[in-house]
This record gives sequence, C-alpha cells and structure tokens, in this order.
Amino acid sequence: MEGLNKEEDMMVRLVRDFVNREVKPVAQHLDHENIYPEGLIEQMKEMGIFGLMVPGPWGEAKVSTSCFVLITEELSRGWMSLAGAMGSHTVVCKLINDFGTQQQKDSYLPRLATGEIRAAMALTESGGGSDLQSIRTTAVRVGEQYVINGSKTWISNARKADLIALLCKTNSAADPVHGGISILLVEKGPGFNISRDLPKLGYKGIESCELSFDNFKVPFSTLLGDQEGEGFGQMMSGLEIGRIQVAARALGVGRAALEDSLRYSQERETFGKPIWKHQSIGNYLADMATKLIAARQLVLHAARSLDGGTRANMEVGMAKLFASETAMQIALDAMRIHGGYGYSTEFDVERYFRDAPLMIVGEGTNEIQRNLIVRELVKRGSVAP
Repeated sequence: MEGLNKEEDMMVRLVRDFVNREVKPVAQHLDHENIYPEGLIEQMKEMGIFGLMVPGPWGEAKVSTSCFVLITEELSRGWMSLAGAMGSHTVVCKLINDFGTQQQKDSYLPRLATGEIRAAMALTESGGGSDLQSIRTTAVRVGEQYVINGSKTWISNARKADLIALLCKTNSAADPVHGGISILLVEKGPGFNISRDLPKLGYKGIESCELSFDNFKVPFSTLLGDQEGEGFGQMMSGLEIGRIQVAARALGVGRAALEDSLRYSQERETFGKPIWKHQSIGNYLADMATKLIAARQLVLHAARSLDGGTRANMEVGMAKLFASETAMQIALDAMRIHGGYGYSTEFDVERYFRDAPLMIVGEGTNEIQRNLIVRELVKRGSVAP
C-alpha cells in the first residue's frame, strides 16, 4: 500500500484478513445482543493492535500514523466497536509517551503495548461537553496525595480499563482557567465508582459509563509529567491522534456501507435489470465512492502531517469533520439503495446507520471542529501546501 513500509503493509493485510474471517460473521449478533467481544479483543492483543502507538524500547509494533489509520479503518469496516475498544487506549499511550515521567513510561507502556492492562480517558462531564475548560472535577493536593471529587460521563471502556487518564482541576483559582487543569493517571480504588452504563443508539458491545469520585485518594506520582497545570495542552495534543482515529472509524463504517450497497445493487433486480443500472442508484454509488476516497485522502494527509512531527490540529479537524459527515451520508444512501431491507435488522446496513452519528459528535463535535479549523485558518492565512 502506498506510503507504508513492507511490515506495515503486512500488518494492514493481517487485520483485514482477521476482520473478514473472525469479525464480520459475528458482528451483527454481538451488536444486537450488546455483548462485549472478549474473544476478538484477545486476538487483537495478540496481533499487537493495542501497542500501535508505543515505540521502543517499550513496544514492538509501533507504526506510522498512516498505518494506524488504515488498521482502524479495517477494524471499523468489520465492527466499529472494535476500533472504539482501542481508541482511547491509544490516546493514553501517546500521552504517557509524549509527556510522562521516565518512571511512568517504564511502568505503564510495556503493559499497555501488549494489552496486559487497558487504558481509557475520562474527560467529559455532564455540564461541559466539548468545553473541557469548564470541568468541575477537582484534585486537591493533601501532603503526597491528591483527593479527587467530581464525576465524568460517556467514558468508553471504563469497566474494562485498568488505567484512567483523568482530566481534572488541580488549581481551581488559576487564571487562565486551563492553567489549573492537569491529567492524573489513576487506577481504580475506594472512592472511585462506576455509576452506570449509558444506553446508546449504536456503538454496542463497548461500555460507555458514568464515573463518580468521592474523596478518591491517589498518590502525587499519578500526575502526568512532573508539573501541575499542563493537562489541557497535553490533552489537546493527545486528542489529535484521538480525532484522526475517529475519522478512520468513519472511513471504515462508510466503506462497509458502500461495499454492501455495491454488492446488493448487483444482486437485486427490478424492471428486468440489476438496480445499479438504474441511473438514480448508479448516481448514489458513484457519489458514495467519490466522497469516501476523498475522505480517505484527507485523513491520510492529516496522518502524514502528524508523522512530520508538527501540530496538525487543522488537518486533523478537517479529516474528522469531513470523514464523519461523509460516513453519515453514505450510511443513509446505503439504506436508500437497500430499500426496505436497509431498515431490517437482518442486514448490516441499519447498524452502519446507527454507528455513523457517533463520529459526528464524539471526540469533539463537528461544530467544535469547524471552530478549530477557522481559528487555525485565520492564524495561518492560507491553505497553500
């Protein structure tokens, strides 16, 4: 595959074969029954998927962001929930690698790389949403401990995670506000409660939970890095890989919807010919394919920007915005092509339609992405290459 080395190309093909052989035959059942895919997750661990963003000496399967994008697309083509299971985990790996102390790297990264332990992010609060500076969860330092109080919501993988990257305020009086925000790397214990699992339209199998903290005590050493007040900037950097991962999930959902529609349109006949030969259906398919390829190129452009070692918040925001909106449109058009069968739970198309909206609202809504894009656009003054 263009832009990948030989080992990365083999990795993408390995994941594609895994999806075709192991995931697609069971995805609809697991999704409808809301079953956590324990067996599939174990196979993903064996393939090194949970260590894709962990470099040596702690990991063995570090790949380029372009390869990471294509692997995520393949997983989402089979079942988007599988890509969700490794999404926030990957962000936490990047946060520790980029900002953690040597002790934190040595302690966590080898186990995160193999999937021995799993990680999740806890950012969102019920009153804040995408406005992370308005979080209310506090961590007050008492001696060599932090005492944490507050709550989080929509936390994916919360029940399965062993390590939580918790965004909180360590200085509520800081001015500017983001200067009082830190990330703590916490493990579960007394005072840490999972209140409930949130019911969802799609993204089944993987739990999304509410968390509460009641005088939850953790050591001072859980602070990511060695200085308080840097959490907001750290998380903004980490979310670049999170958002490009969400964009890649959208590519997978859109591709699955297109491939199912292409196959169905050749099998289904009306008025004596396959329906793809009807101009209206053919136009749908042509537009779906064109938009999907354009979205993939935009996502890979953002991936190459990240691999160049520079901030790529505009490129990543554009990729997430366009890919997610494209996936939603393709999923809707796939339902149109399938007609009544697209509305049936016997076909995968309805699942794509339920899963696609998550990428529009997740990891920063598309309205937020537009705000980020225009601010950066004004700052740069151009989109020249």
